[in-house]
Amino acid sequence: MPTSITLANLSYRTPDGQTLFEGLDLSFGPQRTGLIGRNGTGKTTILKLITGELTPSGGQITVSGTLGVLRQSVQVTPGTTLAQALGIAEALARLERLDAGTGSLDDAAEADWTLTARLSSALAQTGLPDLDPHRPLATLSGGQRTRLALAALLIEEPDMILLDEPTNNLDADGRAAVADVLSGWRGGAIVVSHDRELLRRMDVIVELTTLGAKTYGGNWDHYAERKALELAAAEHNLAAAERKVVEIDRRIQAQAERKAKKDAAGTRKAAKGDIPRIVLGGMKRRAEETSGENARLAGRMRGDAAEAASEARAQIEILQPLSVKLAPTNLPTGKTIVDVKELTGGPDAGNPIIRNLSFTVVGPERVAITGANGSGKTSLLRLLTGELSPVSGTARILGSFAMLDQTVSILDPRETIRDNYRRLNPDEDENACRSALARFMFRADAALKVVGTLSGGEMLRAGLAATIGGRTPPQLLILDEPTNHLDISAIEAVEAGLKAYDGALLVVSHDRALLGNIGVEREIVLGDD
Repeated sequence: MPTSITLANLSYRTPDGQTLFEGLDLSFGPQRTGLIGRNGTGKTTILKLITGELTPSGGQITVSGTLGVLRQSVQVTPGTTLAQALGIAEALARLERLDAGTGSLDDAAEADWTLTARLSSALAQTGLPDLDPHRPLATLSGGQRTRLALAALLIEEPDMILLDEPTNNLDADGRAAVADVLSGWRGGAIVVSHDRELLRRMDVIVELTTLGAKTYGGNWDHYAERKALELAAAEHNLAAAERKVVEIDRRIQAQAERKAKKDAAGTRKAAKGDIPRIVLGGMKRRAEETSGENARLAGRMRGDAAEAASEARAQIEILQPLSVKLAPTNLPTGKTIVDVKELTGGPDAGNPIIRNLSFTVVGPERVAITGANGSGKTSLLRLLTGELSPVSGTARILGSFAMLDQTVSILDPRETIRDNYRRLNPDEDENACRSALARFMFRADAALKVVGTLSGGEMLRAGLAATIGGRTPPQLLILDEPTNHLDISAIEAVEAGLKAYDGALLVVSHDRALLGNIGVEREIVLGDD
């Protein structure tokens, strides 16, 4: 039977009673499916329901074939070896006993003689060297552990693999390894991801929204094109339906005004006594009947038009795209804003990770700092901002700047968005504060949310508002992995804010789509001689 997963009339409610989805019908076949949607729509929940980690509130899940799962993080317990993490410790020990001449007949009968070759192939496919399987797992970096988990899937060879944000926290090489594994995968795959480059490797995109789930054949680019056309059509239908409601209301009002004038004229004529009473009674009865029929007809027309407008409105998920205009930074084109000369340093002064690095950023340049995990990207930013002192050389920022790290630590999580803004922009009054926050979609009471309660996307948006949204934005904005753990709509909002900023950008990121969309012009690769 072909590999498949079917969700029929599926419902799930969280322990606190929140309904994530209801009556959901979805099917996954032997192709690569990208599962996308805003954070909180239930993507990871669907994977856990498929694997049986969670129990649905209603409906059925049918799985045909074997499943393999790649988690968002690989847990490390003391003493765990690579072989144990790969799930091959027992099979490998059996082969080692046979090689040593101490194996039993049962060992010989159950031996997997292809295991060693498959292990080497899996490590190579995931970009890992031929590691000793008895090596402690704790000696691998986080990125290497993710690659090892991928290798475990290749060794296991399940019919369907489930991957939850597989490229989070991976460097460019790690992301490429995940993409290569998926490109060569011949079974089915369900990939929850916000990585648009990875989603370009998919055969099918399934989008989860507050309106339900919809399947789009093709990769991310095909989905984005179809989605834009659908949204434009839905917005056109909504505008037409709302215009019809307004037109019917106008016609009803005009008719009411004409009737009022006619009734007034009849009343004046009757007052003069020109019309017999019996005729007046008939005229009044016919007028009331006509008026009632007209009112019923107008009511039906307006009800039908309002229902059509409501149906059109229901086809559009209410999302407000971010489109902002920011004050200019007045950064001259020829001004050097970052000057690094023969810089050596890092957290361990005795073994500096940055050595003899020199570069400049001139004018409103947009520059990316890239390199493998552990190459010193964040250390470089700490040296630039003065958080670390260099061993030798200099690192200078020659103008105003602000920095947003992965946790947006510039914001106090105990304060409201509004209070954080006022603290970081003490020279601006309440009107300027509210105006700046509104440009980043924090209007009215939304500006009074406590930062610690915000989603990742909201927090980064609040950080952008507080740093570049004011009357005098800094001439340089430094970003350290700004889009980790953000969904695509949040990433696009961040991109919109950065596009509106006319100062210099220094960005640490492995997100190639982000770098392209915000206009990065140059790349400084650490660890590249």
